[in-house]
Amino acid sequence: MSIPELFGINVFNDDSMQQYLPADVYASLQRTIAQGAVLDAHIAGQVADGMKNWAIERGATHFTHWFQPMTGITAEKHDSFLSIKNGKPILEFSGKELIKGEPDASSLPSGGIRATFEARGYTAWDPSSYAFVKDKTLCIPTAFCSFGGQALDKKTPLLRSMQALNKQAVRVLRLFGNKTVNRVTPTVGAEQEYFLVDSKLFNQREDLIITGRTLFGAKSPKGQELNDHYFGTIPQRVIEFMHELDEELWKLGVYAKTEHNETAPAQHELAPIFTTSNLAADQNQLTMAMMKQVARKHNMVCLLHEKPFANVNGSGKHNNWSLITDTGINLLEPGSSPAENAQFILFLVAVIKAVDEYQDLLRLSVASAGNDHRLGANEAPPAIMSIFLGDDLTAILEAFCRGNKMKTHKSTMHLGVDLLPDFQKDATDRNRTSPFAFTGNKFEFRMPGSEFSISEPNIVLNTCVAEVLKQFADELEKADDFNTSLNLLVARTVKKHKKILFSGNNYSTEWKEEAARRGLLNLASTDVAVPFLLNAKNVELFKRQEVFSLTELQSREEIMLTNYCQTIHIEAATMLDMAQKQIMPAIRKEMNDLSAFLINAPKLMAESAVNNTAQKHLFDTLVTLSSGFYTATERLKVLLSDCKADAAVSKEELSHVYRNNVLPAMKAVRDFADEAETIISKDAWPFPTYVDLLFSI
Repeated sequence: MSIPELFGINVFNDDSMQQYLPADVYASLQRTIAQGAVLDAHIAGQVADGMKNWAIERGATHFTHWFQPMTGITAEKHDSFLSIKNGKPILEFSGKELIKGEPDASSLPSGGIRATFEARGYTAWDPSSYAFVKDKTLCIPTAFCSFGGQALDKKTPLLRSMQALNKQAVRVLRLFGNKTVNRVTPTVGAEQEYFLVDSKLFNQREDLIITGRTLFGAKSPKGQELNDHYFGTIPQRVIEFMHELDEELWKLGVYAKTEHNETAPAQHELAPIFTTSNLAADQNQLTMAMMKQVARKHNMVCLLHEKPFANVNGSGKHNNWSLITDTGINLLEPGSSPAENAQFILFLVAVIKAVDEYQDLLRLSVASAGNDHRLGANEAPPAIMSIFLGDDLTAILEAFCRGNKMKTHKSTMHLGVDLLPDFQKDATDRNRTSPFAFTGNKFEFRMPGSEFSISEPNIVLNTCVAEVLKQFADELEKADDFNTSLNLLVARTVKKHKKILFSGNNYSTEWKEEAARRGLLNLASTDVAVPFLLNAKNVELFKRQEVFSLTELQSREEIMLTNYCQTIHIEAATMLDMAQKQIMPAIRKEMNDLSAFLINAPKLMAESAVNNTAQKHLFDTLVTLSSGFYTATERLKVLLSDCKADAAVSKEELSHVYRNNVLPAMKAVRDFADEAETIISKDAWPFPTYVDLLFSI
């Protein structure tokens, strides 16, 4: 099959709908999808029947409401099409089953919205996201809510934020005289980084199995210092994995486009073509699931943790965000003369103001125990929010502040070799250290971690920009002279919020000091960032834009802090298990072997003049390490016990204890173990090393 024939073969897309639905039903459903109109419940039965027939032809035997609870992954409960009529088996799928499902709402994270005995929750079909067949199951993308109607998932608030952004963006476009645009949609392209390790080696590491990252591991003699892995020749085993992954994703309608080796050994990346935010979120969840599934078929394991290995780069997920009208116009496209494109400038300035005023929300939207290990190192942006615009756009905005206009120009790149073609140079360089960078006709938010659902950062981004556009529209709709008021608004906004603009090295100490002088937030860890969610200005923002209620925000704060504490607790418990059952016995065995040698040393020396000074020094070193390692593990054990027993403190206070006490104690245990690994014989070390894991494929 060719790629066009393969693409979307397992998706109930527009082509499939036309084939399997009556014309009037298809037209009604398309209005719902294209315009965001209310679904006509009367057509649900016919849609369900057509969807069932299509799915059965593709081998489906079951259906599921596929949703995204606040676990960060997807959830599904499978029901077969099998029913009974007149005592005989039939295949049946009703409109009611399509529209509504009822999973247990108390067993999934609810942040206190649902008590254990309050089990009822609902899933509701999202017609804007295509159904698909996977593993002989018809998967129907749905939203998930409680019995009281509160959102228990990531999709519902994402759809709400898209609705809010559309409303305000269209208001602004009307002010520019645009009467043809009826809908503005945020689009996203989510670049996905990941590691691949050999399955056999993975299965020998308890830390990888339970936590997804290595809790121990001495630095490999070679890491990424030579930069020879980045964009290097892809190993054959990985090529075969990538080819199969592409095919499986294409079948599911995912526009998998670009793949390459990333910076660290065993690290790779996949990037898709842009699509609407809710589809991008669904498809990124599918991508992560398929990566794991396909990797297993190739006797590998896909690691999506933000920092699976120390001393080499971790993995992120770059969220490329823009705004597209239903007439096909990118509102963040500068055009040939951005200085004279007032509409572009206004939307650009709206994003700048939104990022500056809601730095805290954007930071906490990517906060997790895993991402804390990655942010701020020379591999990911720091925890300080800033925007990179490039020289040309920065100069244009500064000119606006002075009341001037600046002409832009395009330059041609000459490489000095006649054979090589000249080409048009981009208006600005890229800044890979920037958390939020303008990259031509979109913004690249580089802070999300590789395991993240992209829903959270996009909920925040959509909502913040919607709020600012509302403020702009409120002001400009009252203006007597639109153009004069527009120029004054842009100039005033830039002057107030230009502190968020930074084009230099975000990793530098100087920038941290400068950011503090500018009054920018530096929320270095999750436990510090998450409480900002309930700041009064943030609560009012989400309520005003009808994205979250106070109850929904409180539940999310509870869940984020709980996940943070539990993640660290599980990692520490795993570390203790490995320390006591694997590493300490390995140290003791090495000491016993050396002890036996030293006991027999006098006899050996008499016979062959062997000098045992090195062995004595090694034995003494192991004794010291063993003692320090034991003390460190005992301290960690006590701290974990205290955390588990201390039910009186709040989740916020407990999260500080985990960061300030447990994490340093874990580092102490690891430091002793990693040093021991460097001197214990390879045969005696109880699990695969970094050399094994990073260079085996």
